[in-house]
Amino acid sequence: MTPRHDGRPIFMVLADRIADDILQGNYPVNSAVPSTNELAAFYRINPATAGKALGRLVDQGVLVRRRGIGTFVDAHGPEILREERRTAFAEDFIRPAVAEAQRLGLSLDDMVALIRKDMP
Repeated sequence: MTPRHDGRPIFMVLADRIADDILQGNYPVNSAVPSTNELAAFYRINPATAGKALGRLVDQGVLVRRRGIGTFVDAHGPEILREERRTAFAEDFIRPAVAEAQRLGLSLDDMVALIRKDMP
């Protein structure tokens, strides 16, 4: 059950999947995440690939390794992920939407009204 990927390396897809689980509360602060071997067995991938995914999150400060015990969600991990995703959201969606709104002659109030209309 290799993680589906969109052309990105599998370790990046797996790191994003673990990050999603952290943000959804499946791995709360200070809880252990699956080990490299557990991830490798579950997803049927090379342990080095699973280790690279965990290492990426450790390098970001999302996870912390406790020698001989395992890898855990850092106290600041969820906020680090939220901030990174807010930044990516602004770059990937907000800036292009604002640029298109300007081309269409929409005001900020017009944009807010459109957003409110489409919000559940």
